[in-house]
Amino acid sequence: MSPHYWPIVILLTLLCAVVATPRTAVAAEKVRFAVGPFQPTPGDTRRAYEPFFAHLSNSAGVEYELVVTTDWAGIATALANGQADVAWMGPWGYVLAHRNGGAQTIATVKYDEKPFYHAIIVGRPGLTISEWPNGAKGLSISFADRGSTSGWLIPTFWFMSRGIDPKTFFKYREGASHPANEIAVANGQVDLANDYDRNLYSMIERGLISKDAVEVVWKSDPLPNDALVVRKGFDPVLLEKIRSSALALTKDQAKSVMPPHYTGWISATHESYKMIEDAGVAVGVIKR
Repeated sequence: MSPHYWPIVILLTLLCAVVATPRTAVAAEKVRFAVGPFQPTPGDTRRAYEPFFAHLSNSAGVEYELVVTTDWAGIATALANGQADVAWMGPWGYVLAHRNGGAQTIATVKYDEKPFYHAIIVGRPGLTISEWPNGAKGLSISFADRGSTSGWLIPTFWFMSRGIDPKTFFKYREGASHPANEIAVANGQVDLANDYDRNLYSMIERGLISKDAVEVVWKSDPLPNDALVVRKGFDPVLLEKIRSSALALTKDQAKSVMPPHYTGWISATHESYKMIEDAGVAVGVIKR
């Protein structure tokens, strides 16, 4: 080849390299998943939930990493700061993530084919409460962290709507995980604690507590189940792949990639969680 052509060859080589670079970057792209403290330990949560996220990433054709947070509010912060792309999170955590960072829900999970659950308050066995809630005044109670729907928001809203400030009405503490709340009541460390029915049933089924270890003393109206959430500005092409993959899960497929009793997902929008947002406004955490 004539030396006069060498500059052209070099230029074409450089142009090919520049064009190829974005394709390489896309191929190596990772989706950063996050999930909250659904299980007693982060390791337990990872083992239970990672197969689902692996399924989503495989369907989308991308690699992934998974972060397990130790509190519910942490996921909302991670989404708002761009530290997480997609999260499986509780309803109140989603509302906070939407308000603080523009995150959007794309699906609601089904548990035993139902897209709803209940907040509960459990008491130690043999606890005598003559009338609820007035008969429980002065008892010790453990709320979960402030990012929890059933563990903090909904019980707080319910008490406040009846003119009760739980911080002064009870011997109050907050910040525990849901499994820790159940164990604290079962062990007699507190009289009452907040939880959600799915967690209680799961802990009994797995032998973490006996069915007689606690008694349900209060149950909320139905609440929308956990949300699958994407951060603001997330790649719309990847978003659709992940949404389609979640919604396409059959009941039988869910058995192999989701924790027990979870049976798939239904489509959701922000409106699906309006009742949770309204409760947040009512307790003064967020503004209308």
